Amino acid sequence: MTDLAPPFLDTRAPGQLLARGVCRHLRGHDFVTLEEFTPERGKRLDVMALGPRGELWVIECKSSRTDFTSDGKWQGYLEWGDRYFWAVDEAFPTDLLPEGTGLIIADAYDAEILRMPDEVRLPPARRKAVTQRFARHAALRLQMLRDPGLIL
Repeated sequence: MTDLAPPFLDTRAPGQLLARGVCRHLRGHDFVTLEEFTPERGKRLDVMALGPRGELWVIECKSSRTDFTSDGKWQGYLEWGDRYFWAVDEAFPTDLLPEGTGLIIADAYDAEILRMPDEVRLPPARRKAVTQRFARHAALRLQMLRDPGLIL
């Protein structure tokens, strides 16, 4: 009998695992995504999604009631996308989530959009700036993967 390798241990935090499932699901809707996107200094979005028609979605992943109730910054994220979603697991008490926001139920492998929020289109100048920042972040991440020794 041969020794089996130990099972793969995923060291990502619960919210990061939710983000992975959300990103996989959105790819099926022709969105491209960035996890932990920084639209400006001091703000970090769990997932930023860019759609095929240029739409921008912000998704905040909450792994527990405590994670949600301790986050007082989320309203500052509304101005960065056309739609705002919460991504939570199936055990999360969704009645805590604010009205008018979207709801995605996710796990580490997939997700499902249960509630689509109203679209509030970004002003053109903000859309251009966010889209350019998204593109630069994506290109920089790809460059770092292709050249891990790159000094920034």
